[in-house]
Amino acid sequence: MHDVLAALAGAAATPTPTPQVDPDLVTPGPWGFAVIALLALVVIFLVWDMMRRIRRGRVRADIDEQLEAEAQAQRATEATEVDDQDVDAADGDPQGPPARP
Repeated sequence: MHDVLAALAGAAATPTPTPQVDPDLVTPGPWGFAVIALLALVVIFLVWDMMRRIRRGRVRADIDEQLEAEAQAQRATEATEVDDQDVDAADGDPQGPPARP
């Protein structure tokens, strides 16, 4: 059994010759460079466009928030004016309920 294991180990340890490959045949060449350069330009454009859209969305959200705050302030002012008119319409005491006839 020892001889069989030694034979298998010897066969695995013997390197097999690898064929020599011409480096010009396995390099990407000018077409590979052109494809990678084009891919890089597309990725740069997509990132630039995404950042522009994110900025635009943030500005719109800020404007919407500001408009909502202004509208809420306007509603509060109108509500205060309506409350003041109710108090002025009351006979006398602004603290108590209006007098009934």
